[in-house]
Amino acid sequence: MQVALAQFDIKFGDPATNYQRVATAVKQASQQGASVLVLPEMWNTGYALTDLDQLADVDGQRTRQFLIDLAQQYQLNIVGGSVAVARENYYYNEMLVVDRTGKVLSQYDKVHRFGLMQEDQYITAGQTENIFQLDGVPAMGVICYDIRFPEWLRKQAAQGPKVIFVSAEWPTVRLPQWRILLQARAIENQAYVVAVNRVGSDPDNDFGGQSLVIDPLGQVVTDAGDQATVVTTDLDLTQVAKVRSSMPVFADRRVELY
Repeated sequence: MQVALAQFDIKFGDPATNYQRVATAVKQASQQGASVLVLPEMWNTGYALTDLDQLADVDGQRTRQFLIDLAQQYQLNIVGGSVAVARENYYYNEMLVVDRTGKVLSQYDKVHRFGLMQEDQYITAGQTENIFQLDGVPAMGVICYDIRFPEWLRKQAAQGPKVIFVSAEWPTVRLPQWRILLQARAIENQAYVVAVNRVGSDPDNDFGGQSLVIDPLGQVVTDAGDQATVVTTDLDLTQVAKVRSSMPVFADRRVELY
């Protein structure tokens, strides 16, 4: 699996510009030979939460068709980061995953809302898991603050995904914790973690990138740095089976206790 990390600046409250930036990133990923492109969190609007009544994608229709068209055009699987979506008078932080044929594989609403960025005031929490397969590879996806809840990831990782995709808008001030948390999630779940963060700034935060690919032993394979870029990395998925067979933590769980 060749994963492309699309790390870019999200223009605050400007969906038109942001859709164009995603289109450019998809083209770059295709040129680099990627089989999967991963986008950051809330890439259509940024955290312009007070303007969601004007900016949120109604029923996610624009984003869905946009990602379907790009996936088909470039024959590329897309883990669609997340976008602000309006559904039935509520707003959601929603991830779509689309395969290279344009089939929508999953739709996930962020489960854990981040109060420090006022998500709890504007965003409705999701209720469902996010398990899917890309080119026959079992995978899962979560969004930003979700990674601080290892029980949520473990619940899904126990179903066997080999890759955990993470999309985020993680502020620079907390980037040291970003790296440690992602390494821990990779080690404890014995899976690759592919995590994409944005760069740039909004009125309240600076974002320092450091999108990462981490192997099942917690080693950082790729660090995208702190500038806008698209970086492609080849995942050696045979490592997952080797690590899980050498340290059978899933078999040794005491599920009757926790």
